[in-house]
Amino acid sequence: MSLPDRPFSLARLKRAALFAALAGTLIAGAGCTVQPLYSGGDGTSSIGASAQPGMREKLASIAIEPATTRYAQEVRNKLIFLLSGGAGEPANPAYRLSLGVSSATSAAVRVNVGDTTDRTGRPSAGTVRMTSRYLLRDPDGKPVAKGVRTVSASFDRPRQEFANLRAERDAQDRAAQELAEQVMLAIAQDLSKQR
Repeated sequence: MSLPDRPFSLARLKRAALFAALAGTLIAGAGCTVQPLYSGGDGTSSIGASAQPGMREKLASIAIEPATTRYAQEVRNKLIFLLSGGAGEPANPAYRLSLGVSSATSAAVRVNVGDTTDRTGRPSAGTVRMTSRYLLRDPDGKPVAKGVRTVSASFDRPRQEFANLRAERDAQDRAAQELAEQVMLAIAQDLSKQR
């Protein structure tokens, strides 16, 4: 390798230095207004302490209504664990959470690479799309937070029927876990705005 044929330009060096100085000034003077939900007073991140006093207690005081499907129960179980830190549902909840969870599976791709004997046209990949409509109410029944979150999880569709069903169920479980995390974060953001 050789150095470029162009001579080193003092003007190019000045422009690069000016750009670096300008970028540093913009970054330093931007003024961060974003605040983490969980942080210690010294700027470190911690689930135990929160930027807003009592956030952990607020989240732990949420009771979730029973689920009616297997995948909705997966979302509910993960959400109970996330909200309470593993302690389970509260005995005297300050909030009630209603979850409406739906799941749909679609064929994503039909590819039979290198297989000339399979002429069934079966899909070889699928996608589970899971949606949750949630509503958080205070003890008086007044809505505190509501919204919709959707996640997708892809999976391979093998030829064996049991393996195919198991792959779809595993994708539902992955989607349920991610959906619970998104709902928990959305609720925490809404509760952090409450005074």
